[in-house]
Amino acid sequence: MMRGKNSLAEFRNPTDALWVPGEEEKERILKERAEMLAKKPETSRESSFFMEVLSFMLAGERYAIEARFVVETMPLRELTSFPGLPSFILGIVNVRGRILTVMDIKKFFDLPESGLTDLHKLIIVRYRELEVGIVADVLLGIQALAQERMQPSLPTLTGIREKYLAGVTDEGTIVLRVEKILSDDRILVNDEG
Repeated sequence: MMRGKNSLAEFRNPTDALWVPGEEEKERILKERAEMLAKKPETSRESSFFMEVLSFMLAGERYAIEARFVVETMPLRELTSFPGLPSFILGIVNVRGRILTVMDIKKFFDLPESGLTDLHKLIIVRYRELEVGIVADVLLGIQALAQERMQPSLPTLTGIREKYLAGVTDEGTIVLRVEKILSDDRILVNDEG
């Protein structure tokens, strides 16, 4: 019984209707493929440069620090405060016998504060001989950022924050320049009157 104009014989061998290239055409196709595969991919030097960063949250914004400056992370515990310190220096902590200054980047950058809790984390960073603990609301983890996807800064950032920024990613992560922050004269506390 036939249901249409096509007979069952037309569907028995579907490869009969396929095009098969001749020898010259096969040779040309293979040569084109070989040339295409032999070409080196075009990559710029910039596009292959990634920086590894530790991402964290501060005042609802996503920040990052180059991982090469990060010594370790830990919960913020046993903070000792002292009177007369700059507002962004919260005090000191003892980390396995090392006494470290604890810095609040939120106060340093005049960001909204929410107060300290036992959920806050401490990011211990080192630049040259100086080690400092930076308080973070939440640690997000290590990631690789492509440098060509970073803007130098946001047009809305001026003054103190702009000076300490390496850049801002297209996702809005603000990458801090730890070397600039730790070189700032304001974080060095001395006991000379």
